[in-house]
Amino acid sequence: MNQEALKVLESRRSCRAYKPEQITEEELQAVLKAGTYAPTGRGRQAPIIVAVQDKETIDTLNKMNAQIMGNPEANPFYGAPTVLIVLSDKSAPTYFYDGCCVMDNLLNAAEAVGLGSCWIHRAKEEFESAEGKAMLAKWGIEGDYEGIGHCVLGYWEGDKPEAAARKDNYVYYVR
Repeated sequence: MNQEALKVLESRRSCRAYKPEQITEEELQAVLKAGTYAPTGRGRQAPIIVAVQDKETIDTLNKMNAQIMGNPEANPFYGAPTVLIVLSDKSAPTYFYDGCCVMDNLLNAAEAVGLGSCWIHRAKEEFESAEGKAMLAKWGIEGDYEGIGHCVLGYWEGDKPEAAARKDNYVYYVR
């Protein structure tokens, strides 16, 4: 039994405060590689990952995301210096689930390499907008992709919270 892998899964928490320091290339590549090994329906590998470390682009995405959430003054990316955008090809019947599996692998890989991470929603709305579509075109991404989520990454600012108690009746057995 791989106790270390189980420990990573049990200890991951969402990080909502990041140091401004950029993550290392080695950490970034390890997290990205793990994302590419997520399970996908029929092995189609419908998702793609866009790794963004350009501050201007992150600021633009952050502002778009805050607008969509209805709070233009918000900072939905919490100051994270790296944003991984997961998009998935809508022609695959399992595109949404495939993208969610990629997101999960990214989040758990971040924990494994010692980074803070958080799943930020509203990528769907961002990349359905004219501004989002223009960004995809600028990045050379063609096709019918839907935004699944943003995995924001960086070093924890402050202490990582403890896990909340697990709810009663989380697991039911049928044996």
